[in-house]
Amino acid sequence: MADNKKMVEAITSMDEDFAKWYTDVVKKAELCDYSGVKGCMVIRPYGYAIWENIQTDLDRRFKETGHENVYMPMFIPESLLQKEKDHVEGFAPEVAWVTQGGQEKLSERLVVRPTSETLFCEHYAKIINSYRDLPKLYNQWCSVVRWEKTTRPFLRTSEFLWQEGHTMHETAEEAKEETLRMLRVYEDFYRESLAIPAVVGQKTEKEKFAGAETTYTIEPMMHNGVALQGGTSHYFGDGFARAFGIQFTGRDNTLQYPHQTSWGVSTRMIGAIIMTHGDDNGLVLPPAIAPIQVIVVPIAQHKEGVLDKASELVSRLSKVARVKMDASDNSPGWKFAQYEMKGVPLRLEIGPKDIENNQCVLVSRVTREKYFVSLDELETKIPELLKTVHDQLYNKALENMVSKTHTATTLDEFVDISKNKGGFIKAIWCGDSECEDKIKDVTGGVKSRCMPFEQENISDVCVCCGKKAKSMVVWGKQY
Repeated sequence: MADNKKMVEAITSMDEDFAKWYTDVVKKAELCDYSGVKGCMVIRPYGYAIWENIQTDLDRRFKETGHENVYMPMFIPESLLQKEKDHVEGFAPEVAWVTQGGQEKLSERLVVRPTSETLFCEHYAKIINSYRDLPKLYNQWCSVVRWEKTTRPFLRTSEFLWQEGHTMHETAEEAKEETLRMLRVYEDFYRESLAIPAVVGQKTEKEKFAGAETTYTIEPMMHNGVALQGGTSHYFGDGFARAFGIQFTGRDNTLQYPHQTSWGVSTRMIGAIIMTHGDDNGLVLPPAIAPIQVIVVPIAQHKEGVLDKASELVSRLSKVARVKMDASDNSPGWKFAQYEMKGVPLRLEIGPKDIENNQCVLVSRVTREKYFVSLDELETKIPELLKTVHDQLYNKALENMVSKTHTATTLDEFVDISKNKGGFIKAIWCGDSECEDKIKDVTGGVKSRCMPFEQENISDVCVCCGKKAKSMVVWGKQY
């Protein structure tokens, strides 16, 4: 037991060093490991199982909205990337180049995809001819490479897993509707499956995606008050279509350019889960994406009938939850600490006395509250408790976001909040990017997160320059 206790105490307290706490949880919960390539990670089975559950959930949502999965090459010819000027300039510092194949130097450099707009456009130019070919609602699950200078597991890595939706539409109105529809899919997923609230809105001109006309974003707050860009959805207009010569014969028999969107989320969501819900005992997983929703721990398992009853419960409960039994010879205390570390939402304890009384003990990972439940009621009680865990996680995260969101009407007030309180700052902005730059400089890194859809009339003038107000912006530091 001393060793078990030491294992839990080895996690750095989040209040002492949040960055070290994060790394400790990632490693000790066995989510990933470092690889021999700087900035790249090995996603371990438990971490990948979380990603698989995320992928399955989102994939269902995409298909319910009419999207189909495709796969594009991982290499992009330099000439193809150069076709859209703003897009190229936005990604130039991050791209990885392939210059040699086998023993021969390539006649044209290849980019390892940082994103796939250009590849989709090359393909769309071949298959879109008429308005009858539209819309094209495609999604891709893949990895991308962006050569990050500073890396951290799941949050910023040189290679990461993601999905990227790429759609083409007959009209601007349809494309804009798609852009917002997929943003709402992300918002619903964060709330319903990850138990994470977020500020949702439009990026400023300075912060929008390279090549986009409009970028929308979902911005959750981590436990320490720092923002994490959780997912983005972009409206491109017909800029890419013109650059790539994608035209179709419209309903009026004239040649027209289609309107394009793209949208994506990545394994960064796992980082969001860790930093939103985790505590000093390790990971805390929302039930919807937890690889193990209920861990069954036999108590005094050497006694007759205990393992048999525990196995019977696993078989029964597998119909209503993802259940695992730990029948190893480790002590119950070790098992309790281990599965708390791994963030399993519910623990089920069953021992000789429980069997005698036709009951078991259920323990919540969030509150550690114990529930004594009849074995006859488990199929009903466990789904109820899993929902309770989800709701508790969401409400706790929402309370954290609300308590760490502040309002500023002057630059001095803004700077004071950023230095002494942190979190999100709501302030009115004139729309000038020079004010964005100044705020970032005087606060040491606070940036605009988004112009939220839910605007508030905080002031009539810009918090930075005092000119006439344009929009309320939520500001904050980011990962």
